[in-house]
Amino acid sequence: MSTYASDIAFTQTVKAIQARKGSRGAYARMEQGGGWQTVIAPELKAFIEAQTSVFLATANAEGQPYIQHRGGPAGFLQVLDEHTIGLADFVGNRQFITTGNLAENPKAHLFLMDYAHQQRIKIWGEARVIEDDPELAARLMPPDYKARAAQVILLTVSAWDANCPKHIPQLIAAGDVANALAERDSRIQALEAELHSLRVKERASLGSRV
Repeated sequence: MSTYASDIAFTQTVKAIQARKGSRGAYARMEQGGGWQTVIAPELKAFIEAQTSVFLATANAEGQPYIQHRGGPAGFLQVLDEHTIGLADFVGNRQFITTGNLAENPKAHLFLMDYAHQQRIKIWGEARVIEDDPELAARLMPPDYKARAAQVILLTVSAWDANCPKHIPQLIAAGDVANALAERDSRIQALEAELHSLRVKERASLGSRV
């Protein structure tokens, strides 16, 4: 029986290693103070639905792990309720490793990394594939996105944790850089036009005094 939400990752073996390496005390205090969360709070919902690139980890019946990238426009991951995350599974290379793994073992992990703000969220849970619900697939499809939903994946959240930003490189998306540069250039043009107008007025004022 699990006592704390973090027991999903902190097995007895993990706790023994933490004790041997000196970190068990800190994590024990974390557990007793409330520890990891099991409900998708509004702040987490906003973080999840802002992501454009995530990693979904599964394992087959033999325990062989697999990590697959999932990407799309912001909102391709949707929080359906305080325990459920859904996404349209776009047609890809048709290897179906994730689908096969989930058919054998529903345990799954979602890893979210926001490089721009150096934040990461780890989500443990169980996932299932839904192949015969076109209405749900249409609901989860990002508007005007050039992709086709092959099926739907729903993740039921068991626990989640936020990591510190240590060692996360700060990377900015190309689109965000382009928007920032366009905004800068627009501001420069406005300032140059304002300066030109002031110079014209100054010359006119000087000419009227002659």
